[in-house]
Amino acid sequence: MSFIHADFLLKSQAARELYHKHAEDQPILDFHTHLSAREIAENRRFGNLFDIWLAGDHYKWRAMRANGAQERFCSGDAPAYEKFLAWAATVPHTVRNPLFHWAHLELKRYFDIDELLDADTAPGIWKYANAQLAADDSLTTQGILRRFGVQAVCTTDDPSESLSYHHQLAAGGSGSARFSTRVYPTFRPDKALGVRDPEAFNDWVDRLSASANVEIATLNDFLEALHRRHDDFHQVGCRMSDHGLDYCHADFCTQTVAQEIFRKVRSGQAASVEEHSKFASFMMVFFGHLDHAKGWTKQLHLGAQRNVNQRALKTLGRDTGFDSMGDWPQAGRLGAYLDRLEQENALPKVILYNVNPSDNYTFATLAGNFHESGHMGKIQYGAAWWFLDQKEGIEQQLNTLSNTGLLSRFVGMVTDSRSFMSYPRHEYFRRVLCNLIGEDIENGLIPDQEALVGPMVENICFHNARQFLGLELPEPFMRENASARATSPVR
Repeated sequence: MSFIHADFLLKSQAARELYHKHAEDQPILDFHTHLSAREIAENRRFGNLFDIWLAGDHYKWRAMRANGAQERFCSGDAPAYEKFLAWAATVPHTVRNPLFHWAHLELKRYFDIDELLDADTAPGIWKYANAQLAADDSLTTQGILRRFGVQAVCTTDDPSESLSYHHQLAAGGSGSARFSTRVYPTFRPDKALGVRDPEAFNDWVDRLSASANVEIATLNDFLEALHRRHDDFHQVGCRMSDHGLDYCHADFCTQTVAQEIFRKVRSGQAASVEEHSKFASFMMVFFGHLDHAKGWTKQLHLGAQRNVNQRALKTLGRDTGFDSMGDWPQAGRLGAYLDRLEQENALPKVILYNVNPSDNYTFATLAGNFHESGHMGKIQYGAAWWFLDQKEGIEQQLNTLSNTGLLSRFVGMVTDSRSFMSYPRHEYFRRVLCNLIGEDIENGLIPDQEALVGPMVENICFHNARQFLGLELPEPFMRENASARATSPVR
């Protein structure tokens, strides 16, 4: 039997029935990604297996470094094929790391490759996969989204950036006429809080000024420019914002105080730690009001300790695999922030994500404090994120939510990925979900009634997110049947 088989991760009959009847064929709503709108609009065809699978993947780089690979084979200038060979030599050493599961699930679902990847099989896999990439229209960016039944993708976008590719996609894009996946931006204004670095902040404010067509001299001008961009995002279908923060800011101040801090930083002086806290808190309340007024959903990704290795940051840049879990206190600040918006009748729908598992119950129970009459699950405890997005972390998130809230109202999985090879992550989540529920059924903890648990699984996989987010979606379409393609030997 192949390692990736029909019942992979499904350890009971109940789990297998739940997955194959209720989860496997559900569409995908991937509402948090870092995919490129440009690559989707242009329907990019990837040149080789490195381009689609390894380029920019800091998860793989971390494993390769741990295995002793030279940096030139990770983020460096080695040829693409040599980088792939270095990754292939690492894969056997990733046993019990989620990369081992993901790698082989991706090879199976994209290329129908059953062989385990290692130094010996790498040349044949490279050749076979590259031939498919060159010829198979279901392996372009639009083809992949159609193949996996992706109804909508939400990219992550800075307010200063152009939305031209989103407008192009809204008008039909440049790819196949059959492409019906909706692609929406997500409003990510993290740089609006960066007053500790006046040079970077002022450069960003100038770019924002140009994109919003607002001359920014005062805080009011700054807020007006952000409001205009928020409107621009809304007009192209955006219904979500996102913030990636160490912790939620709750050192609230008046607009007069925020104006003075803004003036100081625009003059080239760095804000103090205390001033940054006050300014960031003021801005986060402002963003909460914007989201609430338009009925958007706010995502809060909290707790990552980024760029720990300063030498690597200086030589390789950001997002190259030198981040880890932070351990900041979260409960007081996050609770105060949500409560401030609630007091001002400006609390939008919110999805909370933590990267440190010690915060699981903190986040899940905080979510339960701010539900709204008549609204199912207004504050969501979001999917296992980043280092927690693996079998054990997913199970812990599902168990925490089950023990403190309503699993049945959970909005489900997102890829949070820059890679078009990540769509089997939804399958992975669904298998873990069904296995967990199936185990409870086998142990007599949940009634063995398909009418009770089947619809719950379907809702978690797709329908809850569709209802919660309010995105305009196409008519549901089924994913293309990749298994129907002819299977050829790799070597």
